[in-house]
Amino acid sequence: MSSAWDLPDYDDHEGVHLFADPKSGMHAIIAVHSTALGPAAGGVRFWHYADSQQALTDALRLSRGMSYKNAMAGLPMGGGKGVVLASAPGTEIATAQLEAFGDAVESLGGRYVTAEDVGMSEARMKVIATRTKHVSGLPVAAGSAGGDPGPFTAMGIYLGINAAAKRALGAEGMKDVHVAIQGVGSVGGGLARLLAADGARLTIADVNVERAGALAAEIGAEAVPADEVLAVPCDIVSPNALGAILTEASIAALDCKAVAGGANNQLATPEDGARLAARGILYAPDYVINAGGIINVGLEYLGQGDRAEVEARIARIPDRLIEVWDEADRTGQPTSDVADSIARRLIGRG
Repeated sequence: MSSAWDLPDYDDHEGVHLFADPKSGMHAIIAVHSTALGPAAGGVRFWHYADSQQALTDALRLSRGMSYKNAMAGLPMGGGKGVVLASAPGTEIATAQLEAFGDAVESLGGRYVTAEDVGMSEARMKVIATRTKHVSGLPVAAGSAGGDPGPFTAMGIYLGINAAAKRALGAEGMKDVHVAIQGVGSVGGGLARLLAADGARLTIADVNVERAGALAAEIGAEAVPADEVLAVPCDIVSPNALGAILTEASIAALDCKAVAGGANNQLATPEDGARLAARGILYAPDYVINAGGIINVGLEYLGQGDRAEVEARIARIPDRLIEVWDEADRTGQPTSDVADSIARRLIGRG
């Protein structure tokens, strides 16, 4: 009989916790990958999975990614992730289920700090915060850091895409650089507006066709079907939806010089980083470029979250990417492998 220890994405996680609350119907997983640098920080997502093993795999992968992301962002925090399972697609999470998840977080005594992720919102995080103090990303006063991490994530990706354009294209700025953006929700939409303001040429797509169409009309972009955007001939592909979209087949179909976006776990398998490198496509490791949101909520939780400090740390994201790209050039390793090696050294697993 298989167990979590046998799963390919189990990586010596410090703890994998399963929670059930029969009264509310809440079923959740909290995976704690590492607390070597501090409490395991990472958002909670509310999502429908085909089966519980898929949910467990997602929690394992995402928590490991948060360890690496927080380490590469220079935060004194480890990595963890929460997943609350939806019973069916489109199901709304009940207040009682949010409260039960807050109780689950509190039961871990501060080893895990939760925040907003897919399927959650500031309002839902406020409900969770009624049951635990180990939560970040709550609404804050205007002009302060904290709150919705989306705009901060978008800013970091925007800076990283600028760095990728310079590295892969020799571009000084984004004017007339063609970027294909997959997913235009809070992060991808914010990114698209930043790039449009710089004069970038944009092709966008989203599973919500109406949202993509409205944004395209607003910023002068072209909207295409969601299943076509990765193969659009362009300069940079920017995945900003769900993960595991860079596969052997999709990488073969790419027609770009770089991939740089905010989706978590973009590589379907570790081998896909090597496939990108073999095609000469510059890859910005996802957990390096998308760290703006966790920088924001992490510093908020630590009581260091004034906007100037948050923005200063986000501004260092291109420097970390350049460090990864330089080491990849020196060693001949894929950038994804290089980033993992640096992150593991930082958390004492090198």
